[in-house]
Amino acid sequence: MKETRMRGNGGRAWRRMALAMAMVAALACAGRATARKDKKQEELVKLKIYVTAGVDNKPVGNASVYVRVPEGKKGKLGEMNLKTNEDGTVKSPDVPKGRVLIQVVAEGWKTYGKWYDLEKDEEEVKIHLEDRPHWY
Repeated sequence: MKETRMRGNGGRAWRRMALAMAMVAALACAGRATARKDKKQEELVKLKIYVTAGVDNKPVGNASVYVRVPEGKKGKLGEMNLKTNEDGTVKSPDVPKGRVLIQVVAEGWKTYGKWYDLEKDEEEVKIHLEDRPHWY
């Protein structure tokens, strides 16, 4: 006589329950990620920087602009390296609100660096470079 083993509905029920639990967990994680993303989007600033130099306030093209923003709790700074266009302007990717260090290096001009407090959703920073000191 051949012995057959009958499987009841128990195996299917466990699979369905495991699948349902996985779906609930995935939805919960997605909801938290969306909430974090929305919070981060609210705290970002669109930053536009204008760089001029000299007595005539001429725009400085091809100047290196470094935007440093705090990362993490240990006070380390993340850095973005940007270049100005011929009009002396640069648009940076969105940066978090708060304190930001902006440094500008251009050939023939004194290096510039200053901390800025960004509070609005869109900020424009106007930077004027001075002549580099002459050494005799």
